[in-house]
Amino acid sequence: MSIVLNKFKDRASLVAELAGRAAALLAAGVEDKGRASLAVSGGSTPVALFEHLSGMDIPWQNVFITLVDERWVEATEQDSNERLVQTRLLQNKAAAASFVGMKNDALTATEGEAECERQLQKVPRPFDVLILGMGGDGHTASLFPDADKLAAATDMNSGRSCMGLAPSTAPHERMSLTLPAILDSRQIYLHIVGQDKKDVLDTALAAGPATDLPIRYVLRQQTTPLSVYWAP
Repeated sequence: MSIVLNKFKDRASLVAELAGRAAALLAAGVEDKGRASLAVSGGSTPVALFEHLSGMDIPWQNVFITLVDERWVEATEQDSNERLVQTRLLQNKAAAASFVGMKNDALTATEGEAECERQLQKVPRPFDVLILGMGGDGHTASLFPDADKLAAATDMNSGRSCMGLAPSTAPHERMSLTLPAILDSRQIYLHIVGQDKKDVLDTALAAGPATDLPIRYVLRQQTTPLSVYWAP
């Protein structure tokens, strides 16, 4: 499956275009099925996108929003992706959407897997829109090169939607969608900014083990349409 690479002159242009595309797909999902779903990533890159989406005329009351991954911290903490979504996306018009988080009361992400699986069942699948980011080490979601359960989390026959992982090169234990759950989407967008990320993407598109740069698991799959959105 070919990968569509969309390059923009600046980040504001990227955000406007990507928000428009996502909004159209969510509206179409509601029109076709009565409800739609959006899975998003954390970090600093999607903040402007979240704020733009939050003011758009989308039938948010019929949209479910969930996370691609989550640090195993309380939702009140700065590092929480849920906190980011609550403060930057679930506001303005998007406040009407339904949010399903990953963090629960279990002491560890691994112990919280079963409850996370139950919660994710509330979100319509396949996801209408899933937006990924990518780290400088080539990780996406919380599929880090050094994660303890990377092989299990990328097993397409696992039957799992989420899995707890513990990367040694990043703080906090994580809960992540598995590769089969990520690919259970109608459309995936990879949203990256900066020349450094473009260089990582170029490397990931070249030959090499997927375990070295886990974004390759998504780039090389033949299941789900993937569009890359990049700006300097």
